[in-house]
Amino acid sequence: MAVLMAVPTMTPQQRATALEKAAETRTARRALLAGVKSGTTSVAEVFGRSGEELVKKTRVAQVLRAVPGYGPARVAALMAVSGVAEKRRVGGLTEQQRERLLQALAGLAALRSPGAA
Repeated sequence: MAVLMAVPTMTPQQRATALEKAAETRTARRALLAGVKSGTTSVAEVFGRSGEELVKKTRVAQVLRAVPGYGPARVAALMAVSGVAEKRRVGGLTEQQRERLLQALAGLAALRSPGAA
């Protein structure tokens, strides 16, 4: 049986502050993912920053989809092979899961490179 709780009422000032903080978080997350997409930030660097609040709360699938050439299907397969749940956040990854993801990414990158035999 679910217990319903009343939503706390916020003053207009509290609401404005919360909305401003949410907008700042969206902007910062967009910048993080843009860095991955442009290649200036690697997935390993993002995983290394998992102590930061913004990175900790970012979904792993979002980070992986920011990698050029990785869409929803490839990301889902990569996460399944690595044993990472679809809804997992970067802060919730174990060290083993991070390693498996990075190894799988490196393996796929080697397969996709033109010089791969």
